[in-house]
Amino acid sequence: MPIQVIAGALAVAAAIPLLVFSLAGTGQRWPFGRKRNVLSDVADVRQLVLEKSAWDRLGQPLTKGVGSALIRLSPQGWAKKISRNIDLAGWRAKISVEVVIVSKFAVAIGLFLFGWFGPISQIEFGWLVTLLITGIGFVLPDVWLRRRAEQRQHQIQIELPDILDQVTMSVDAGLGFEAAVARAARVGEGPLADELSRTVQEMQLGISRSDALRNLAERTEVPDLKSFVVTVVQSEEYGLPITKVLSVQADELRDKRRQRAEERALRIPVLLIFPLAFCIFPTIFIILLGPALIRIYRDIGIIAP
Repeated sequence: MPIQVIAGALAVAAAIPLLVFSLAGTGQRWPFGRKRNVLSDVADVRQLVLEKSAWDRLGQPLTKGVGSALIRLSPQGWAKKISRNIDLAGWRAKISVEVVIVSKFAVAIGLFLFGWFGPISQIEFGWLVTLLITGIGFVLPDVWLRRRAEQRQHQIQIELPDILDQVTMSVDAGLGFEAAVARAARVGEGPLADELSRTVQEMQLGISRSDALRNLAERTEVPDLKSFVVTVVQSEEYGLPITKVLSVQADELRDKRRQRAEERALRIPVLLIFPLAFCIFPTIFIILLGPALIRIYRDIGIIAP
């Protein structure tokens, strides 16, 4: 018998017990003395999958697939705009572009079916009303997302002077700029503190201070924050003392916040003209002039006494 046949038979004979041994779960010893059970690992993974919700196991992959197909069919730049609004709203870890796009079509289709088969179809020009509410349903998620993004940017603008004061005081006390920003992000609350925490994490991962601050400015649409980032980056490039730069920026942002408050206060009298002219003045005229008009009409005989 050739030696190759004998060697092959011995290899197969040795492989079968090893296969049975591994599948039986006797395990393979790991460097720290633990034994790994293949069957138990498979069972654990299966248990973890089963513990997930139906949305995680079925809804999310289906939504992602349908959303990806719709993105490929959509106009160029549409998905980027939605992604930008998600970043501005601070929901990158919560929802995706595919979820927003699928929700747009789902709301539009639901309103179309409601209008086409519901009571709206019984009225005159019901088809026009159906098309109108379908269009509203299609743009409604975009409006809601953009509104949430604007509210978050406004909140960042309000929090910026206070956070910058904290950073300035920490730097004056002897902390470095990164440590001062990390402390302000740790003790602060709100969207600006979250963005600063992300900036500190980028610095800890090895990204330079200038690049991390530029990324912070790109994730927001607050002009004051962009101006602050540009000033800090330029001061680092030209070797200017960061303490002086922060003090000047803090004073400037406080002045801008006071000016915005004064501007809103000056707009209040203008806004009060409309309720005064259409709600309060007519009531006053009716109360004051009503009896006099009735008396005049009686005197000239228009109204019987």
